[in-house]
Amino acid sequence: MGEFARVLENHASLPLRLSEWSAGGEPAALHQPGHPGRLNLSHDDAKNGLGRLVLTLVKLLHELLEKQAIGRIENGTLTAAEVERLGLTLMRQAQEIDRLRRAFNLEDEDLNIDLGPLGKLL
Repeated sequence: MGEFARVLENHASLPLRLSEWSAGGEPAALHQPGHPGRLNLSHDDAKNGLGRLVLTLVKLLHELLEKQAIGRIENGTLTAAEVERLGLTLMRQAQEIDRLRRAFNLEDEDLNIDLGPLGKLL
């Protein structure tokens, strides 16, 4: 967000003369490498960011399911076969989440988003 804010602050210094604009409708100075008004986003960064967000949500849902399952087990509302099936399903989910986390080159702490005054998500 900080880089976005800097781009907006630089809006007041945009060129007024037509000759200072590129053919693409942007200020020509923006095309210079390292210009503070230029956003340098790569496809891999966007993909990894989206993967991080989706995996964070999946992990959050997985943890909520685990807590609900533990509650049902402690209340005795499940049969032994249901407990076994539930345990295997949760274990496979955790393994798949871990496999996807590694595929996106993320660490466990990368999935724990800081919510500011609310604290960490997970």
